[in-house]
Amino acid sequence: MRSDLMKKGLERAPHRSLLKAIGYTDEEIARPLIGVCHAHNEIIPGHAHLDKITEAVKTGVRIAGGTPISFATIGVCDGIAMNHPGMKYSLASREIIADSVEIMAQAHPFDALVLVPNCDKVVPGMLMAMLRLNIPAVLVSGGPMLTGRFRGRDVHLVSVFEGVGRVKAATMSEAELCELENAACPGCGSCAGMFTANSMNCLSEAVGLALPGNGTIPAVAAARLRLAKQAGMAVMNLLAREIRPRDIATREAFENAMAVDMALGCSTNTVLHVPAIAREAGVELPLDLFNAVSDRTPHLCSLIPGGPHSMQQLDEAGGVPAVMKELLQTPHGLHQGVMTATGRTLGENLAGVEVRDREIIRPVTEPYHREGGIAVLYGNLAPEGAVVKQSAVAPEMLIHRGPARVFDSEEEAQQAILGGRIRAGDVVVIRYCGPKGGPGMPEMLSPTSAIIGMGLGKSVALITDGRFSGGTQGACIGHVSPEAADGGPVGLVAEGDTIAIDIRRKLLQLEVAPAELERRRAGWQPLPPKITTGYVGRYARMVTSGSTGAVLKEG
Repeated sequence: MRSDLMKKGLERAPHRSLLKAIGYTDEEIARPLIGVCHAHNEIIPGHAHLDKITEAVKTGVRIAGGTPISFATIGVCDGIAMNHPGMKYSLASREIIADSVEIMAQAHPFDALVLVPNCDKVVPGMLMAMLRLNIPAVLVSGGPMLTGRFRGRDVHLVSVFEGVGRVKAATMSEAELCELENAACPGCGSCAGMFTANSMNCLSEAVGLALPGNGTIPAVAAARLRLAKQAGMAVMNLLAREIRPRDIATREAFENAMAVDMALGCSTNTVLHVPAIAREAGVELPLDLFNAVSDRTPHLCSLIPGGPHSMQQLDEAGGVPAVMKELLQTPHGLHQGVMTATGRTLGENLAGVEVRDREIIRPVTEPYHREGGIAVLYGNLAPEGAVVKQSAVAPEMLIHRGPARVFDSEEEAQQAILGGRIRAGDVVVIRYCGPKGGPGMPEMLSPTSAIIGMGLGKSVALITDGRFSGGTQGACIGHVSPEAADGGPVGLVAEGDTIAIDIRRKLLQLEVAPAELERRRAGWQPLPPKITTGYVGRYARMVTSGSTGAVLKEG
């Protein structure tokens, strides 16, 4: 066993002595030692209950004959970090999380790992570490939050962000907003909707590194605790059979996950995280592959924020397994022979699975949209690509042409939107918000929600070299690459320039003559970095483009 490096033989008597100082017996030390990495804390609603999930995992490990040893890592609540300097640290935390898991599992050579995340950067960070380490491992998340109820309708966190815009537009009172604020987030779990956290938890299941049910079983359900126990038992099975993460997360498995991504209408942040995770497995996933998979995969689920249905309803309809079973009916199908965390192939897992609600999970012959939920756009404004959640764009905004309203920070744009200075037809451009320029590629949930709340969601587009929350809806195009801070054309856009968007043809074009762009470039200087010290300062100097997953440079 791998843990023999720290526990077996005469020379390891001091090591055993330290383990016994914690209270471990000789019998416990002799068993396989299973690291249980969690991100429990008391600031993230999605993580507040992970202590209970972790205890359930440990019970499952013990049932199957192992000794669980828990340790923690950090996490950022994107909602609480939104629209202030804290958001510059969110994406950057992904690399710290991956590195911290690696450090713990190498310094203390566990035989296997169970990873217990829930929210936005913690899930991909832990998956990156899992594939980097490549020891038997399973991921089990904390599960989604239930939707709240406000005056007879389902609400969620983004409802509150949009409520701020409604108050500014005088279509909601501050008293009503306070009532909504108290109702929108009813308890623990990752925010209710197909936002980034739930997207990544569903894709962890789809790629095979988490058990069926991981993405959709509600946080407050007893079934979530049972799933955690099953994860603890499953990792012991993977250890016994020597099935490792890279045996599961193959190119074919990632293609399966990308198809599920398109069928569900997941967050645009998956286009950052999935390639970064795959890279740790030695699998290259170019941006063009997202378009190829989207072109052949119908959009089957209309989930919050782009549609009316909740994560709980998706779970009741059969969850990710039912979506995958339906995708078998597409001409391309799925790769059924891939191994999964159950110790069985995907095809074996899907035997007997059925769709329980045909409105929540549409047949492939009657999809919500013929193409998948995400599109990658190209053009002279985004030579290396830009990303849009096309399933959440109003039909009238799939093709749009309008004047650029240019801002060099999110704060400036937010003030203009809430101040009523943005008009129907405008294209809001927010730049110097990429991985380097942000730094940290901050999310733009506040301005996008303000646009919706101000009643401009069907007439105004937003383009940024930053990124969007999974809660974003509307014609919001992010990840514009190269970013402004790296000399990208988005840094050359001038107030009033015409920008043409054609999501159907996957085009993003700045209608300015090439000679004029060259003239502007000759006099262009990037804005000075917003942060030059500390972790984020180092991150800005080391991070790569959003088009490659915003991973750190090697060496």
